[in-house]
Amino acid sequence: MRSFEASTRIDASPEQVWAPLVDVGGWRDWDSGVDRVEGRVALGERLTLYATMIRSRPLVVTVTELRPGEVMRWRGGLPFGLAVIERTYHLDGQEGGGTVLTVREDHSGPLAGLLARTTPDLHPSFRQFCAGLKARAEGRVSRPPG
Repeated sequence: MRSFEASTRIDASPEQVWAPLVDVGGWRDWDSGVDRVEGRVALGERLTLYATMIRSRPLVVTVTELRPGEVMRWRGGLPFGLAVIERTYHLDGQEGGGTVLTVREDHSGPLAGLLARTTPDLHPSFRQFCAGLKARAEGRVSRPPG
């Protein structure tokens, strides 16, 4: 299994972080690593993510878990579980205020090695995503640099 993860503390409530997180159509307004996301965040719905680092291969996923203010989970990959991509966005409300956002993606399955050869290191992209969502939720930016 190969995993990527990033997290940050955000000076906003989980509800204030959740709103821009699930508004995937607006991600490009605060994350320069995203060209666009097509689809609607709802349990069982499909999303297509067009990232700037892998423009030739959009990520197509299904929303598999939604707990408002807590967790959004997506799953994609190759048919029959040959290679599975699972991405989780977790919000942890902190006592005294604030939220810790953690973004994690796991690649598993018998052919996960194929993904490893064609997927760049996602750590920088995930850190950029966390920083952008932090700035958005804290009301500090309206457009990403670049």
